[in-house]
Amino acid sequence: MITVSHLTKTFTHADGTAFHALDDISFHIDAGEVVSIIGPSGGGKSTLLRVLSLLERPNGGSILVQGEDILAPSYPQQRLRRQMGFVFQQFNLFPHLTVLGNITLPLTKVLGLSGSEARERALETLNHVALAEKADEHPNNLSGGQQQRAAIARTLAMGSRILLLDEPTSALDPTMVGEVQGVLRLLAKDGLTMLIVTHRMRLARDIASRTFFLHQGHLLEDDTPSNIFKHPKHTETQTFVQQIHSLRFDIATRRFDFYDMMSQIRQFCLRYALPEKMDPITHIVEEMLLLLGNYHSPVHIEVNHSELSGASSVVILHQGETLSPLERTDADELAVMIIRGMSSHIETDLTPNGVRLTFDI
Repeated sequence: MITVSHLTKTFTHADGTAFHALDDISFHIDAGEVVSIIGPSGGGKSTLLRVLSLLERPNGGSILVQGEDILAPSYPQQRLRRQMGFVFQQFNLFPHLTVLGNITLPLTKVLGLSGSEARERALETLNHVALAEKADEHPNNLSGGQQQRAAIARTLAMGSRILLLDEPTSALDPTMVGEVQGVLRLLAKDGLTMLIVTHRMRLARDIASRTFFLHQGHLLEDDTPSNIFKHPKHTETQTFVQQIHSLRFDIATRRFDFYDMMSQIRQFCLRYALPEKMDPITHIVEEMLLLLGNYHSPVHIEVNHSELSGASSVVILHQGETLSPLERTDADELAVMIIRGMSSHIETDLTPNGVRLTFDI
């Protein structure tokens, strides 16, 4: 379906210095493959999609789509637009048109379909992404997830068999990510060829049949998601996929802003799509602070989440103490019961700085 050989894309800084956004990249993608593209910011992920769709022209290399050289001067770009669709982060729907109008417009203007033909195809596609009931709504009346599904439907209606998606869930509220992922899983089962740039490791791992890891313009890894996430070949890949997101607080006085801390913890849970873990995490922190309320030594709190394993934890270091608050004879029994009920496992370590408790969620 797609063959890329020695692809290079160079940009020039304002000071005249050049840098390689893509540096000698080669790969082959068969029809029906779903490729997730991961890597740190600035690694070349979005640039790769833009070059494949000719939104950017490469400085070197070749791109064959279904055997045709799309970089040849004689190649009609209109043909590429019909074969390959691009779904952006920000949906790019026309706000003055209904959902149906957003889909029928390119069908009539680009493909030359009649109004009735365009409407029939648009409704069929909307039904495929479970949006038929929203056909007459304007984009501003839809949720973020519904807008992204409408953008995907617009591309599918054009008959594209290759779909390029640049961070399709990054602009969504975490509660809406699941509905877009569900549509992508459905499209994968339908045999659509997809390249998905994403920072969501779960999406990269669960939907894709292959994963690319791009770092500083180089394609460092091209393997199955299982191999890349469990047995990465490069140190850079290992560091990236095992990245743990953390939120840390140090409570030294009673003037500490507890309300702001709890708000940050809730936002952390939403940012990393952990709504089901929000209550256990916040309850453990609140009840532990209740147990520690009578003690005046500093308290260190961490909330951690691993994209790779999906595991989350709360770590509390009660500095200067030698006995776990959960074991104190004067501990509030209800607080202890709530904490133990919210955690799947509790580990207690005595460190030189005090008692460190890790609560697995």
